[in-house]
Amino acid sequence: MPKFTYTARDRAGKSVAAVIEAPTRRDALRVLGSRGLQVASVAEVGGSSPKPAAAKAEQPDFVQTLTSSKRGNTPRRSECLPFLEALYDLLSSGLSAGEAVRLLSIRVKEPRLRALCAGLWEQISEGAALWRAMASYPDVFDPSITNLIQAGEATGSINDTVQRIIAHLTEQRELRRQLLSALAYPIFMVVVASGVILFFLFFLLPRLQSLLSSLGGKMPTSTTLLIGLADFVLNWGLIIIIAALFFAGSFWRWRKTDAGRSATDAWMLKLPLIGPFVVSQTVLAFSQTLSVLLENGITAAEALRMTERQIKNRVHREAFATATARVLEGESLSGALTRTNCFPDLVLDRLSVGENTGNVVPSLKQVAQTYQKAISRQLNAFTNVLASAVLLGVFVFVGFIAFAIVSAVFQVSASIKTR
Repeated sequence: MPKFTYTARDRAGKSVAAVIEAPTRRDALRVLGSRGLQVASVAEVGGSSPKPAAAKAEQPDFVQTLTSSKRGNTPRRSECLPFLEALYDLLSSGLSAGEAVRLLSIRVKEPRLRALCAGLWEQISEGAALWRAMASYPDVFDPSITNLIQAGEATGSINDTVQRIIAHLTEQRELRRQLLSALAYPIFMVVVASGVILFFLFFLLPRLQSLLSSLGGKMPTSTTLLIGLADFVLNWGLIIIIAALFFAGSFWRWRKTDAGRSATDAWMLKLPLIGPFVVSQTVLAFSQTLSVLLENGITAAEALRMTERQIKNRVHREAFATATARVLEGESLSGALTRTNCFPDLVLDRLSVGENTGNVVPSLKQVAQTYQKAISRQLNAFTNVLASAVLLGVFVFVGFIAFAIVSAVFQVSASIKTR
């Protein structure tokens, strides 16, 4: 039976190097995985390892992955969190990362997630580490996630690492859910207001005009203005909508350019309500990401570079990149961020205290918790203001319609009596 030399790490993080007998290289990897070892390399003694005999038996998973991709089941970013949650459940049960992925590739029913697990297992079964297999899916796993997994595998703390990543992604998902929930009611009111306007233009107004014309008499100014506005919308509304869509499309394409993104991001910072919200988002992304990276053993330089990619606002990202360069030159992080004039003083004070006491990660976590609550409050305030503005607009418009109709009826009735 062929012999294979291997190097791996056990669950305690200790490096192991030995020889194992197995029919094929893949069988050797399975045996090592069942022992809870994180395999770094496997090579056949006395020559290159032959083509695994078991490859044919396990090829359906890989074939299924390719077939699923062709059918539109290509894994997406939304599969990241479900995969990590399922992986953590199996890791917590005592399985190795390789065995957990293999089991998921068999048991998972959701097509895209199954395709992802099968693709990962195909690479892991050939000797690739979990983080390297995940890195081959950049559309699913962010580079910061794969770097964290790499650090977890190297230190033997893959369980804790996956748990922290799940907590981080869950917080981000909850923030997106809050944002969508905050916008749901204002959007509903806009739809209702649009329905009222369309009902008036296409159903009520023609009948009102016919009635008033048949009765004769001079219509009041408010009714004349309303009819004129309605005629303008009916005659020019389609052209205005097309022009607005063209302008919006052109603006969106310009925003995707570097100059457009920088300019629009700078404008957003100057807007009331939106500007403070963008600052809070930047602080939350910076504090959450950097704390998770540093806590999992990523070097400060690499953690700062990865954190920079998580900042969405271009102005803040460029300022953070400048601060990162100063930190690499020996300046403190709090001092470098202070010179950017982009971060709140309280955040910088907390970070400075954490640096002086050697508790940077706890300080960043406290900042993240504070700003997560602040973003929730800002979302509620934004929702209340937007909903109130929409409601006020709807009430004013409906009231104007009612006033114009009633005043027209009274004036026409008065003119009929005087005849």
